Amino acid sequence: MKIKHLFTLLVLVSSQLFAQETPKEFSLQEAIDFAIENNRTAQNASKDIDAAEQRKWETTATGLPQINAKIDYQNFLKQQVSLIPAEFFGGNPGEFAEVTFGTTQSINATATVTQKIFDGSYLVGLQSAKVYLQISKNAKVKTDLEVRKRVIQAYGNVLMAEESEHILKENVETLEKNLYDIKKIYENGLEEEESVEQLEITLSGVKSNLNNVTRLKTLAYQMLNITLGLDVNHETVLTDNLESLTNQNINLGLISTEYDPENTIDYKIADNTKRSNELLLKLEKSKALPTLNTFINGGYVGYSNSFTFADKDQKWFGSSLFGVSLNIPIFSSLQRSAATQRAKIELEKAKADLIEKEQQIKLQIASAKSNYEFAVEDYQNKRQNLNLAERIEKKNETKFFEGVGSSFELRQAQMQLYTAQQEYLQAMLDVINNKADLETATNAINN
Repeated sequence: MKIKHLFTLLVLVSSQLFAQETPKEFSLQEAIDFAIENNRTAQNASKDIDAAEQRKWETTATGLPQINAKIDYQNFLKQQVSLIPAEFFGGNPGEFAEVTFGTTQSINATATVTQKIFDGSYLVGLQSAKVYLQISKNAKVKTDLEVRKRVIQAYGNVLMAEESEHILKENVETLEKNLYDIKKIYENGLEEEESVEQLEITLSGVKSNLNNVTRLKTLAYQMLNITLGLDVNHETVLTDNLESLTNQNINLGLISTEYDPENTIDYKIADNTKRSNELLLKLEKSKALPTLNTFINGGYVGYSNSFTFADKDQKWFGSSLFGVSLNIPIFSSLQRSAATQRAKIELEKAKADLIEKEQQIKLQIASAKSNYEFAVEDYQNKRQNLNLAERIEKKNETKFFEGVGSSFELRQAQMQLYTAQQEYLQAMLDVINNKADLETATNAINN
């Protein structure tokens, strides 16, 4: 029986481990959607909205009826003695009698209901709570945009590392074949030793680059996992490839589109700051207004020389009280005036900052458009350069093995090709990243 339970436990544990090791596949859009839900920064931004919702109700509740109950139990270990003129009891004038009042034990239970009638700061607080909630929502939008941008960058870095590794492996295979062929030619006395050495130098450099790219690929996957909200060493599979993704991200219509800075999240955040300062000014002004509160309470008190409060025949004496409190600020030695003037200054600064932010956003969008346009042009240029470099390398390889070209010229053509390959990959990545920058700056993530 124990063996059966142990076997069942092993099956469950192994199935759980298998489930944990199952790789996750992502297209770029799937990766973005997954990160918006699971990225830790994005999750905290969502929690900030939940906290702002609670804070809004917390502020609202302060203006609603408040009920508090209180129970006081007193037990005099030694009652206080009072001195009463003795002549009250038929004694001699000038003398005092020692007496104690009341019982040694008492319980007083009261309940109080309070209600704000008018408080200017409370009205401002309600408006502030709404603004605070909007600030949290805007922060969430900003966070999601940044997470989206980071996912695109991390996803692109992985694809570039994968493509670089693939190209370098092909280059190593080609160079190893060329080196094998040239060694045979050299051994037959038909080629100089320098030609062999030139190829050995090139092969060594390409192998070194391959090893470095393989290490960088591991780091790129780990960075992507962190951005997605996965364990850093989780096995992740990407279903998009770099070239198709680049072509999908070429949309020159974005460059000619006019964007309103007021629709961007950065402008809305700056506008929230201005709105907050407007409310702070209202708050300082509201402190000069009177406040009106009301309350009603009721309670029972019981007395006894021993603890008989649970007995049915215990006497309880009830009381009730209603009251209104009006507080009128009259003079604060210009403290409120100074606070109001300070709030006005802060509001003027916020208005100036909003204008400045609008100009910065316009410049940011213009810069993002320029960078994106250049990235597209550079990609097309690098693609042409790669085609030329491939043809040049092929011609020099043919000339070299036919004996009409030098090893130095072949190595130059090879190095030019390898540079063109890496520039082409980087150009594709730049198209993807610069489009993401433009979309982040304009909030136009659906284009």
